[in-house]
Amino acid sequence: VQLQASGGGLVQAGGSLRLSCAASGRTFSSYAMGWFRQAPGKEREFVAAISWSGGSTYYADSVKGRFTISRDNAKNTVYLQMNSLKPEDTAVYYCAAAGVVGYQGYEYDYWGQGTQVTVSS
Repeated sequence: VQLQASGGGLVQAGGSLRLSCAASGRTFSSYAMGWFRQAPGKEREFVAAISWSGGSTYYADSVKGRFTISRDNAKNTVYLQMNSLKPEDTAVYYCAAAGVVGYQGYEYDYWGQGTQVTVSS
């Protein structure tokens, strides 16, 4: 599976962005998908994940209630809708694919290239 993340950019605090992650291959619907982020000088951290069917979603406490993960298996795409953005959300955001949902990066087999999100105060 090859993953291509997009949709990042510069936004003011309180604003919104929607990230997309397009996957190649016909097996996309069999993978759980996750979003992670890494800010400068910090470790990569889990943001959100979704089961292969889309029926189950998982969020880090820091984004719960503000971010929504979703997927469209017909389009081989997973999304991350980010609302009420804060400066601390500034990071490079990565999408990843795994056989089962996980909260740790090592549980994911395939990674996209990352997209920069910058939230100004």
